[in-house]
Amino acid sequence: MTQQDSTKIHSPTMQRATTTTGDWSDLIQSDRIHRTLYTDPAVFDEEMVKVFGGQSWAYLAHESQVPESNSFLSTRMGLRPVIVTRDKSGALHAVFNRCAHRAATVCREESGTAKSFQCPYHGWTFRNTGELVGVPWAHGYANLDKSKFGLTVVTRVASYRGFIFGTMNASAPKIEDWLGNAKPWLDYWIDRSPTSEVFVRSGAYRMGYRGNWKLAFDNAGDGYHPSFSHRSLLEMASRMGDAKDMSYFGKTPDDGPMKVYSLGNGHSVIDQRPVYDGPGSFWENQRPQPGREIFEESIRAQYGDDANRLLDLAIGAQINLSIFPNLLLIGNQIQVVEPMSVNRTQLTWHATAIGGVPESVNTMRMRSQEDFPAFGEPDDQANFEEAQRGLAAPEAEWIYMNRGIGVADWQSLDEKGVIVTAATDEIHMRGYYDEWQLRMRGQNQ
Repeated sequence: MTQQDSTKIHSPTMQRATTTTGDWSDLIQSDRIHRTLYTDPAVFDEEMVKVFGGQSWAYLAHESQVPESNSFLSTRMGLRPVIVTRDKSGALHAVFNRCAHRAATVCREESGTAKSFQCPYHGWTFRNTGELVGVPWAHGYANLDKSKFGLTVVTRVASYRGFIFGTMNASAPKIEDWLGNAKPWLDYWIDRSPTSEVFVRSGAYRMGYRGNWKLAFDNAGDGYHPSFSHRSLLEMASRMGDAKDMSYFGKTPDDGPMKVYSLGNGHSVIDQRPVYDGPGSFWENQRPQPGREIFEESIRAQYGDDANRLLDLAIGAQINLSIFPNLLLIGNQIQVVEPMSVNRTQLTWHATAIGGVPESVNTMRMRSQEDFPAFGEPDDQANFEEAQRGLAAPEAEWIYMNRGIGVADWQSLDEKGVIVTAATDEIHMRGYYDEWQLRMRGQNQ
């Protein structure tokens, strides 16, 4: 970097919000992003409108969380309180959890079954599809047209193999097109189940941090940080043998077999599978878990030659799939990024079970899924909070995402034209900021 470049980078002239212009090119460059994208409340407010549902598809829920007719689940799309419902015929809907009368929430339960919702404030009643059906003492309204006072409906709701997405953008691409090159990776994750059935049926693990939501997305595709951020976890794994889960991150991951794929539309994936060798290796290289030895002994005794396959299904899929803007698949878990304010975020982890396996496999999956949120995620969230604290320095304007740019022999194209590169390349950030910029500019396609 030249002295001239250094002077330009640390100049305070960039300290402004540009949210009203619709042009983000001065805040997002090919190798860096400006700190205000993480600290400016005006940027956050615009993201909640445009990125979380206004232009993008946003992940809402898994179908197994609304398993039958008239099921519902309370969730959020950005800051919008939303109820995902099934009607009496089982069709999916999503409506704003906001009474059309005086704005109070009409549903205050996390989940359940209901044919209708009655606002506790003034008793207005709505079908679970959103239509207003009852108003107490309606004669007090001279000309009340109930058809105009239903719950606001999420414009489009679509499910891909059980994953429910919503958008307020009537002209958004089909969900399959939105997923694009992420679709085969999501298929792999789902089809690890012998019956292609995935269930979210346990309580969620919710963790909050004092930082911007994008810090979690920055980190999800980052193969650079584990050697340092998760040092205690890696040291524990190394005591159990050099090949134990995640210890490979400590061995010059630039040159290792793991790869990052930049999938387009803001999506990316880290593929850890190349460090494993054959059936049973997922299980063999996992860190210790409660009941592991007895479980393995039982599976091998009952299932013989099929034991390695079943043992591997008790362990994570060994991919980290990031689907823009708020869905992360980590191991066997669904993690949802939930913005709360410009400097406050909740991460919700959902453990999953699968069909077509002995129930003991799903029990051991739960034991495996307790591991990283307890031992690894606190490291990440400490980093997020410290990054947000560092971002309070206005004279240090830029966050860099330049690792991998121009590095010879790192990047190649696969047969689908997807960029494949080293696990420590920061291409995942560059890719999702390309998509972020499109959405914030209001581009539909």
